[in-house]
Amino acid sequence: MDPMATPTREVFWNIEHTWLVYVLLYPTAIAFVYGLGRRVEGWFMGKPQIRWDRPWLRLKLFLRDGLAQAQVLRERRAGLAHLAFSWGFLVLTLATVAVFLQHDLGIPILSGNFYLYFQSLVVDLFGFAAIIGVVYVLYQRYVVRPPRLTHGVFSDGVLLVGFLVALIQGYVVEGLRIVATQDPWGIWSPVGYATGQLLVALGVRELPLQLALHRFFWWTHLVTAFAGNAYLPYSKAMHLLVAPLSLFFRELEPAGRLRPMEIEGAERLGVKALPDFTWKDLLDLDACTECGRCQEVCPAHAVGKPLNPKTFILDLQRQMAGLAREEVTPAVRPALAPGVQVAAATLAEDAALEIVGHSIDPEVIWSCTTCNACVEVCPVEIEHVAKIIDLRRYQVMEEAAIDETPQQALQGLEDRAHPFRGAQASRTDWYQDLPYVKTLAETGPVDYLYWVGCAVALNERTQRTARALARILHAAGIDFAVLGEEELCTGDPARRMGNEYLFELLARQNIDTLQRSQVTRIITTCPHCYNTFKNEYGALGGLFQVVHHTELIEELLAQGRLPLKGPVDRSPITLHDPCYLGRYNGVYQAPRQLVDALGERVEMERSRARSFCCGAGGGRYFMDDRPGQRVNVERSRQALATGAPTVATACPFCTLMLEDGVRTAAREAGREAPEVKDLAELVAEALDEEALAAGWPPEEAGGRRA
Repeated sequence: MDPMATPTREVFWNIEHTWLVYVLLYPTAIAFVYGLGRRVEGWFMGKPQIRWDRPWLRLKLFLRDGLAQAQVLRERRAGLAHLAFSWGFLVLTLATVAVFLQHDLGIPILSGNFYLYFQSLVVDLFGFAAIIGVVYVLYQRYVVRPPRLTHGVFSDGVLLVGFLVALIQGYVVEGLRIVATQDPWGIWSPVGYATGQLLVALGVRELPLQLALHRFFWWTHLVTAFAGNAYLPYSKAMHLLVAPLSLFFRELEPAGRLRPMEIEGAERLGVKALPDFTWKDLLDLDACTECGRCQEVCPAHAVGKPLNPKTFILDLQRQMAGLAREEVTPAVRPALAPGVQVAAATLAEDAALEIVGHSIDPEVIWSCTTCNACVEVCPVEIEHVAKIIDLRRYQVMEEAAIDETPQQALQGLEDRAHPFRGAQASRTDWYQDLPYVKTLAETGPVDYLYWVGCAVALNERTQRTARALARILHAAGIDFAVLGEEELCTGDPARRMGNEYLFELLARQNIDTLQRSQVTRIITTCPHCYNTFKNEYGALGGLFQVVHHTELIEELLAQGRLPLKGPVDRSPITLHDPCYLGRYNGVYQAPRQLVDALGERVEMERSRARSFCCGAGGGRYFMDDRPGQRVNVERSRQALATGAPTVATACPFCTLMLEDGVRTAAREAGREAPEVKDLAELVAEALDEEALAAGWPPEEAGGRRA
């Protein structure tokens, strides 16, 4: 080649009978399009749902999590390997498109600086990055073998080795071309150039041999690449196409807001069969990368319960895959979900089969604590928890298929407006000796309504949290009141257990009471109540400002309205993050500010967004656990591992679950159980009573109220 010529290369150099390329391309394209079409057909069985609103926000999040892969990079090594792998193949795909534009459309772009900088240097380096990524994944998959990678041992190997072979073939072809043509621009493809030099060193020096090997590897590379593309829609690699869609069409509503459900006039309540899901739910099934991150963080799976979020999705995926293989028989067609319009021979009998009891065991959906850890870590935004609750809704409202103890909790909500069977206390007992606690009926409108919640008001242990918070509010001069007997359960347990009708009944009554009482601002000690007011009542017309008690106490301390004596005797303190406060609503810092004000803080291994559930969420507080499968005990072991004498939390359910759990865990470890305290209790104990008696806070910090 003339070194003074414009940098470029011949597309089909040394290749004869190039018409064979198109002969092979057509069956490849047909296989790919057919497989992809069957997948899409499965998604479109689902119910309609708008997931293309706020397009600019969706695009921004897609660029962050789809292209930049921010969520994948939460695990640094595996994330970098995946980033190198995926970006390598993306760049190689763009390079193939450039070849198509030049050769098939006659657009001369493979020349000059574009050829040198992109088609040679960038493509070469990114292809090598892809090799590094694939090798690392193979090492992790078959040498390290983490427990979460339990599926597709053989099929994953076929895919990964196939990718690796195709990449290596490409460099061999490039290297042979460079040495055979003495390409003056070959150095711009450093990996290809080095490969060529290696082949020469290994004895491939004669031009005829170089040409023959080039042709052989060129065709085998083409066949390997075409076979991989044809196989893609039928394999796990399908997520390469579907995951970007799942990311773009993600749920944009707050994590704590369940999707609305039409009850009046609905022909079916909840999800029985696959077509009852939305199209996005079904797309999620094909987006799964089988990475096992959800499995790794699931508290139910950690203690041996039958729920594994990854297996849950893959079992649904397998049921959906059956839909694209068999015809609908006349006997099955009447059983399909109402309103599903599909042609015969596009659905299988699996479409009409009830999911729970067919592909999903009932115990799977009832093992979920709705902690949202699986959704939080999923790199492709699969919505596991919403699917589980949809399945619960059908089981509860249509089939009444629910165990006795949670059924008693739901019955209690209907009969007594609280789920605690056998509760002896009333909603007013806890403040009978506190003269500064009044009801709204006595005070009229106030600055804050303290929403006590069933788990606090009706339990002797957690009543101490309410008394502590009332003491703090009074000490800071906050104008507050309670509802007393007018307060009902917010309905959170009913909604998470699947009884949407009961949730709405309780919610509408509460909203009516609050609006009638002119309530605008609410304090809660229960994150479940907090989440319900903040994220769910708004859809029913209940718009209120809600603050969790840790947020308000932290604000009062920052304003100098609460005098503290100093570090508490129970320091250091380890903090348990409640799921519905942290992962659902992002409140992590205020509780930590309180702990830091009280003494030394020591974090558990699982904290903040990776916090481990106490086991009470999703109605699990009202369900029985088998021996050895208690989530609260496992979390308590993690607390004991810190060595802290005090476990602080900010949720009454967590307080009750952890108090029970630390006793068991401490007995197992042969040591004294740490104290479990709500942060309000710790702050109340640390109040400087002498300063308060002297008239704290000063006027500049808010002054005293009568």
